[in-house]
Amino acid sequence: MRGNEAQPVGNDPEVKPRISGVLFRGILMGLAELVPGVSGGTMAFISGIYYRLIAALASFGVGSIALLRHPRVFWQHHQLSFLLALGVGMGIGIAAFARLIGYMMEHAQPVLWAFFAGVIIVSVYQIGSARHTKNLLAFGGLGLMLGLGFLSLPAQNLSGSLIALYFAGMVAVCAWILPGISGSFVLLLLGLYADVIAAVNVFDLTFLLVLGAGCASGLLLFTRGLSWLLAHYEDPLLALLTGFMATALIKLWPWQQSALSSDGGWQNPSAPLLWPSQYAAEVGADFVWIAFAAAVIGGAGVWLLSKFSPR
Repeated sequence: MRGNEAQPVGNDPEVKPRISGVLFRGILMGLAELVPGVSGGTMAFISGIYYRLIAALASFGVGSIALLRHPRVFWQHHQLSFLLALGVGMGIGIAAFARLIGYMMEHAQPVLWAFFAGVIIVSVYQIGSARHTKNLLAFGGLGLMLGLGFLSLPAQNLSGSLIALYFAGMVAVCAWILPGISGSFVLLLLGLYADVIAAVNVFDLTFLLVLGAGCASGLLLFTRGLSWLLAHYEDPLLALLTGFMATALIKLWPWQQSALSSDGGWQNPSAPLLWPSQYAAEVGADFVWIAFAAAVIGGAGVWLLSKFSPR
């Protein structure tokens, strides 16, 4: 990559969605990131804006400082209309659905998990079916093993430290930008997920600014390397992430021990998986048919989104 120019990444689509379409995709990405196990990067990928997003983020660097003398060139070079619309959409999605996600997790958890399980199943099929068989077997298998290892990581508790929050934002945003790795799950493992949801709901400005600074730093450090990997090793990388993404289905099995503890805190969702009858006996209503319908709706939504997205 020469200078500060963002090179095309992978199969960057020639037809670009309108700003309203980008805003809608941002809302979906924000909604996805509220749920541990679903990646905003996955939503970007299946909706046809992933390569453009990586290219736009990777365009920032030392050379951006010189471009500040020419605001219009700076704006166009970094695709700020696109990034701004996407960021606003994500903000709307997070603000609008944070309370709903919390309510669903407390009162109708199987329905929420089932919806996103449907999203992941169709996403894994669509991304995986486009990969070469050799890469899918080798790198997809490696992704499965890495994903299972990731799920087995013990949860930590970094709550209460703004420094820890900053670095957690750096790590979580790297997960956010990769299809199949959930930034919310990273925050959950670090013991910060409940704090983030609470900060969004009460608009804790200090907390959100520190988290945002960590995310911005992580993006600047990570996306240029990711851009290079996609340009040179796109198929193996996406095969690896397909396998990793498939392990999210363990976290998204609809009937499992509640992710909410008795004191209202969030637990690691790698809790014991249950049959619907066991869930009904031990936890509460199993919502079997509603959960099945939610999974179908989630999968169908992904299929429609990818079908009508520019490629």
